[in-house]
Amino acid sequence: MSEEYLNLQHDQVAFPKLGLIFDLDSTAFTIFGVDIQWYGLLITFGMLLAIIFAFSQMKRYGIVADRAIDAIIGGIIGGIIGARTYYVILEWDQYKDHPVDIFNIRLGGLAIYGGIIGAILVGGIVAKLRKVKLLPLLDIVGQGFLIGQCIGRWGNFFNQEAFGCNTDSIFGMTGGRIQSWIASNYANTNCYNNLQVNLDPSMPVHPCFLYESIWCLLGFILLAVIAKKWRKFDGQIFLIYIAWYGLGRSFIEGLRTDSLVIGNIRISQALSILCVVISVALLIIIGSKVKRLGSDYKLYCETDESKELLMQAKKARLKDKSKSKTNKNIQEKEPEDKDTEKSTDSQTDENSQKNADNADNINNETTDADKNKEE
Repeated sequence: MSEEYLNLQHDQVAFPKLGLIFDLDSTAFTIFGVDIQWYGLLITFGMLLAIIFAFSQMKRYGIVADRAIDAIIGGIIGGIIGARTYYVILEWDQYKDHPVDIFNIRLGGLAIYGGIIGAILVGGIVAKLRKVKLLPLLDIVGQGFLIGQCIGRWGNFFNQEAFGCNTDSIFGMTGGRIQSWIASNYANTNCYNNLQVNLDPSMPVHPCFLYESIWCLLGFILLAVIAKKWRKFDGQIFLIYIAWYGLGRSFIEGLRTDSLVIGNIRISQALSILCVVISVALLIIIGSKVKRLGSDYKLYCETDESKELLMQAKKARLKDKSKSKTNKNIQEKEPEDKDTEKSTDSQTDENSQKNADNADNINNETTDADKNKEE
C-alpha cells in the first residue's frame, strides 16, 4: 500500500485499489451523555425492517398477526440474549475479570448462531403458548433473519471489525483501527495462537462484513422467489435459509482473523458446515415424504384451522372497528346535545322573562284601571 493508506487516522477506513477513503465515527450521536453507536442503530434498523416484512407475510402463511406478535417479540429478546451469551461463553477470558462488561453490547460482541438459537427457543415457546404454528412462522422468520443480517453487518464496518486475512483483492480494505489492532492485539488472540494465521498491518484485509452482507441479500432474494413459486411444505424456507447462510458463512469464516476458536477449530465454521449437512438432509427427507403424500399434504395456510382463525381475527377486527366508530360518534354527539340543551335552557329563560314582563304590564294596567274607577 502507498504511504497515504499506511497513516490513516483512527476513524478512517480505506479501499486502496478503489481509491476510496471514509471518515467513520463509530458513534452516531450522543444523548444525555450516552454515546449511541452505529452498530446498535444498524442492528435495530435491520430488526425493524425484518419485523415489517414478517407482518406483511403473516396472512399469506396462514398466521394470525395479532397472535404472532408476541412470538416475534419473544424471539427478538431471546435472540439478543442468546447472541450475547454465546459470545461471552466463548470469550470468557475477556469478561471474567470485568463481568459488568457482559451487559455492554453497544460496541459489539453478538454471535449470530447464539442469536438464532435463542430466538428459536424463546420465540418457539411463546408461539406454542399463543397457539401459533411454528413451522410456517419459521419460514417467515428465516427471510427476516437475512434482512436483519444484511443490514446489521454494516455495524462491523463502522467498528472496523469482522475482517479477514490479508488480500490483494480489489475489495481489500484497511483502516486506522484495523492497523492498530493487528499491530497491538492480534498476536494475543486465540485465532493467531491456535491457527498461526499471519497478518500484516501494512496490507489490506478481506472485508468479510461486506461479503456476508451481499450473501444475505442474495439469499433473501432467492428465498423470496422460492417461497412464492416452489414452497412445498411448512419449514422448507427456514431449512433453505439455514443451508444458504451456513454455506456462505463456512467460507467467509475461514477468512476471518477474529474467529471464536477451540483448539484448531473455528466454532462458527464447524457449526456452519453442520447446519448445511443437517438442513440439506432434512430438505431431502421431508421433501420426499411430502411428495409421496401428494394431495394428502396441505400447507398450513390451506387448512381449515388456519382459514377459521383468520376469519375469526377478521371478524374481531371489524367488531373493534365498529365499536370504535360508535364510540367516536357518541363522543361527537355529546357536544351537540350539550349545545342543544344550552339553547333550550336559554330559550326557556327568555320565554320566562317575557312572561314575567307581560305579567308586570298586566298588573300595571289593572292598577291604573282601579285608580280611574275611584276617581
